[in-house]
Amino acid sequence: MAKDAMFTLKLEPQLREQFVAAAAAVDRPASQIVREFMRDFIEQQRAVREHDSWFRAEVDLAMREADDPDVARVPHEEIASNWREKRAALLRQADKRSA
Repeated sequence: MAKDAMFTLKLEPQLREQFVAAAAAVDRPASQIVREFMRDFIEQQRAVREHDSWFRAEVDLAMREADDPDVARVPHEEIASNWREKRAALLRQADKRSA
């Protein structure tokens, strides 16, 4: 990729010196490391936007389902009972392993 754009950055002299020294210690140009930081940041922000979009769609779907009278409902007591049974089975299994 052509590198014909300039990016000016203000920072503390000590930070610049430490960064340039750290880059030199790994035999890499500071500008290359900054470009990698920028690419990583762009990727992280893309991932955040994708997750946010997915999450909002999931919430929207859940809200529509909550308002839909035709969606089957599972009573709380049924769910709690199922989890109590699963927990008891796991505890029995754990007891067998520790014996």
